[in-house]
This record gives sequence, C-alpha cells and structure tokens, in this order.
Amino acid sequence: MIDYGLMVLTRQVFGWPLFWAVALGGVVGAIVNFSLNRYWTFTSGSGTQGYSNAFLIQLAKFALTVAGSIVLKYLGTYLLEHHVGIDYKIGKLIADLFVSVLFNYPLQRFWVFHKTRP
Repeated sequence: MIDYGLMVLTRQVFGWPLFWAVALGGVVGAIVNFSLNRYWTFTSGSGTQGYSNAFLIQLAKFALTVAGSIVLKYLGTYLLEHHVGIDYKIGKLIADLFVSVLFNYPLQRFWVFHKTRP
C-alpha cells in the first residue's frame, strides 16, 4: 500500500515520471517490507534466531532483490501502459502481482531470509 500510494501521489500530484514514481514507492515500501519480513513473516516463531545469514548480508541480498523488483515492476507497468493501453495504476497492480509472486517471494524466502536447518 505504501509503494502504490507513493507512486500514485508522486505521479498524479507532483507529475513525476513513471520510473521515479515506481522507484520511490519501491524503496520506501522495501524499508517497511524488510522489517516486517525479518521480524515477522519468515521467523517461524524463533525471532531472528536461526537465519543462515547475518543482518548486513540479509540487507545486501534484500537490496539486490528490491533493485530487481523495481526494474521488473517498472517494465511491466510501462509495457502494460504503452503497449497494451492499460492505465498505469491498473498496470502497476498487475505487474506487482506477478513480480511479488514469481520473483520477490521465492528470493526472499529461499535466499534473503533463509533459515539454517536444526
């Protein structure tokens, strides 16, 4: 919601180009996302114990994942808007769905927040 809301705000109100609007939303959303994923989503009830990587390694891996995600979401939104004729607000939701399920989740689950086996 943060990602999408910032994109629409910066594009509609401030007239930013699509790439920068998507990028800002992605970066701010990623900060919230990293915290939620590290301390809640991928903890399995053990808090931050048991991760196979230290905090800074996770942060670096997460930053690479976010950079790829922003590029893919921008490209998907741009292609849907300019080549299919779908409004960017709807196109972004479609791109987000595919990128989140096929790119973000697998990388975060199995690479960024990987747990060591007991």
